Amino acid sequence: MIFQIKWYVTISLLVLLGLQLWKWFKKDELSEWVNQTWFFAWQILPLLFGGVLVAGFLMGRPETNAGIIPTEWIQSAVGGNSIRANLFASVAGALMYFATLTEVPILQGLIGSGMGKGPALALLLAGPALSLPNMLVIRSVMGTKKTLMFILLVVVMATITGMVYGVLF
Repeated sequence: MIFQIKWYVTISLLVLLGLQLWKWFKKDELSEWVNQTWFFAWQILPLLFGGVLVAGFLMGRPETNAGIIPTEWIQSAVGGNSIRANLFASVAGALMYFATLTEVPILQGLIGSGMGKGPALALLLAGPALSLPNMLVIRSVMGTKKTLMFILLVVVMATITGMVYGVLF
């Protein structure tokens, strides 16, 4: 049903956005908002398309072995719902630094190559919470001990959540 009405919902939400912008912003504020939005879009879109392109080359189409990375490697590292697969996915997610918009195509490729649902969720949970640059900034603000505890908690909780999700679904 949602696919039949998706364009009506989209147009309605765009009209609502337009009304909100017209009501809330003055002309110069609206102009600045549009300029900043375009600047942000032009900054993000090349990275998004590049990330999707690289993910496509590395993993190929879902359900095929057409990528550079063999599906056997992905299945052996993060296939199923073992604690090792969830922990590996959590640590990999914590060390990765990818844009939120590229997570979906990357995970689609990984799941299509044999990644389990639990490890996929573990990677999704650990990824936004941590990255190497994030860890360095947190360390400079909170210190080494608190940063290591934060990293440990994120990885452990993402692993446990992935395990529970993999068992339930």
